[in-house]
Amino acid sequence: MKSPFKTRDFVLLALLIAVLIVLGMVNIPQPAGLSITFNMIPVAIAAIALGVKGGAIIGGAFGLISFLQCFGILGYSGMGAALVSVSPFFSFVQRFFSRLLVGVFTALAYRLLRKKANVHVSSVVTGFCAAFLNTLFFMSALVLLFGNTEYLQGLIAGRSVLAFVIASVGVNAVVEMIVAAVLTGAISAALHKARLIGD
Repeated sequence: MKSPFKTRDFVLLALLIAVLIVLGMVNIPQPAGLSITFNMIPVAIAAIALGVKGGAIIGGAFGLISFLQCFGILGYSGMGAALVSVSPFFSFVQRFFSRLLVGVFTALAYRLLRKKANVHVSSVVTGFCAAFLNTLFFMSALVLLFGNTEYLQGLIAGRSVLAFVIASVGVNAVVEMIVAAVLTGAISAALHKARLIGD
């Protein structure tokens, strides 16, 4: 069976997974157990350089690392540790599949953007989309799977779900989206110049 990836692609995937592991250990903690993370940048780069399959692989790796952090492996997530004690299965679904979907939808977004804009503009917007989708899918899964739990109800503290989400991720989301857009644009420009990303 012929592999859909070239040797160069495998090297890029391995490099991006290594970057994910490093970034997983440098999260910036925020209130409510959430943290500012830049792990969606490697996901965006994979989506740009390798399409849906690459985005799915790196998105899945991001999700797996995120789940392992619930147990203090490759970093630590306070909220993850609390939620995995409520339901390990739902925690896995929330953390793994939301990030896998980020990789897939980010690649689809880039493909669509390339029909309308050049590679540089498309890459910047794709970085923004990766961070936006990460927040959207992660928080949607959090509310859907854990919204009625005592832990999350304690964090919501009588507010509406929308008010809780805005208060929880307001600063995080803005910082992540700006940084992801800028860095994804810069990195993809370098990869394009090195002919690792096609026109």
